[in-house]
Amino acid sequence: MQYLFLTDCPEIAGYVEQCGVDQIFVDLEILGKAERQAGMDTVISHHKRENVKKVKQAVTRAEVLVRVNPINSQSIEEIESVIEQGADCLMLPMFRSLEEVEWFCQRVDSRAQVVPLVETVGAMNQLDQIVQVPGVSQIHIGLNDLHIDLELNFLFELMSNGMVEKMASICKGANIPFGIGGISTMDQGLVSGSMVLSEHARLGSEWVILSRSFHQNATNLEEFQTKINLKSEIQKVNQAYQALLSRSKFEIEQDKKSLYQAINDIALDNQAAKNAS
Repeated sequence: MQYLFLTDCPEIAGYVEQCGVDQIFVDLEILGKAERQAGMDTVISHHKRENVKKVKQAVTRAEVLVRVNPINSQSIEEIESVIEQGADCLMLPMFRSLEEVEWFCQRVDSRAQVVPLVETVGAMNQLDQIVQVPGVSQIHIGLNDLHIDLELNFLFELMSNGMVEKMASICKGANIPFGIGGISTMDQGLVSGSMVLSEHARLGSEWVILSRSFHQNATNLEEFQTKINLKSEIQKVNQAYQALLSRSKFEIEQDKKSLYQAINDIALDNQAAKNAS
């Protein structure tokens, strides 16, 4: 399992690489995000484009993945800028058509890996074609915005209703590696990180974003180091993941049932809260 960590702070980037992070995730997406996620308990990054180069210079092994904005009139300039600064991977968010992915891959022109972020109904419905686009190197399945687009009650419902498994099967059928959403530390989250990790192991997901429980919204290295022992927490994830890979078929099925029940219980509670408001 590989780990993505959101930061545009060079000092934090260098430190988390030493702790076992595989990709530094610089998040430049801002267009439409505040409106889309209004009233939700989500984190909107305010990373700066000029920090891509600084982050790249701060790491030696980890790749730098940059989530750019959805395609707009400034996209060409943004793509060129982040590639020039050394981005290894470019993530395209909030697309709804195959044509957008094709255009994006043509603009990147094999100068960086292209990671379509599947987080709209249109993207999900065309995934079987998207994985065939020349230049697409991997897929990330975004649970938060996709569950909003589908008007679901809880982001992990995409696991319990079978949609994530269907998308995983499409990726595996095309030999395209994929990752799924984010994960909390092993003992935190509405659904614990360890339970969510069990589904990653079952489906063959190869990476995951480390959520805010791994960074506690720290803005500098000193604050970060006082809030969490990241190396220890990543070791816990690694140990849990290795144990999950050695499960019997019966244990895999039992873990799946437990996870789906926990997810559906929270979804029902969320629906009841909506009805009461």
